[in-house]
Amino acid sequence: MLDKDQIAAASQALVKHWRDCTKFDALEPRLRPQSRADGYAIQAVLESQSLGKLFGWKIAATSEAGQKHINVAGPLAGRIMSDTVIADGGTASMKGNEMRVGEPEFAFRMGRDLPPRATPYSVDDVLAAVDTLHPAIEIPDSRFGDFASAGEAQLIADNACAHLFVLGATTTANWRAMDLVEERPQITLRGQRYLGHGKNVLGDPRVALAWLANELRGLGITLRAGEVVTTGTCHPPLPIQAGDHFAVDFGVLGKVSVGFA
Repeated sequence: MLDKDQIAAASQALVKHWRDCTKFDALEPRLRPQSRADGYAIQAVLESQSLGKLFGWKIAATSEAGQKHINVAGPLAGRIMSDTVIADGGTASMKGNEMRVGEPEFAFRMGRDLPPRATPYSVDDVLAAVDTLHPAIEIPDSRFGDFASAGEAQLIADNACAHLFVLGATTTANWRAMDLVEERPQITLRGQRYLGHGKNVLGDPRVALAWLANELRGLGITLRAGEVVTTGTCHPPLPIQAGDHFAVDFGVLGKVSVGFA
């Protein structure tokens, strides 16, 4: 386990690269996290050094395609900070973004706190604490030049590749009565259309949400009312470039879009 000084130094190194829009190969050996716990400890310090406030949480690698993209075996949790949120229909900068992909996602805003407890939260427990559902787009990136070889501990330290996030309007549909597993959002990008699938999100976006609540539970962190959780891409990450417009139609659940410059 890294000590307090090593955790702080590792976090400072990552923050500097984020702010400078630069990449590096890896944290130096003495600062490199050796476990998920080390990674999350470094990530927690990132929050205190951010220019924004905690807006919510993201889940990386909830789909097989997402896991292959960053070469990990399972999901990772990361923080969404308020200064990284782009307005629906707004424009995201491509500066420093080398991952260059967009991801259509189901996002939930919590209506009440889910504090740490001894027993895991069930899907029903977590859904009962949800306030609203939103269509969303995540634009991930990493400070590691070769993110596919960084390993899960370093990627967790790097905030699970959180970069920019677009939150659509609250859905007015009765989403609780719908089978989100079989929802097929349509993505439009450079004149091409692609179909996502709810089952790509850890088998069910609601299961992914419960995973996040329990991941935080294990870390002693409360998932708080008002925080947004975006549950991972429902389509393999789609390449983007400056000048693109990325639009997602979730049918009765709503629409969300973003441009790139």
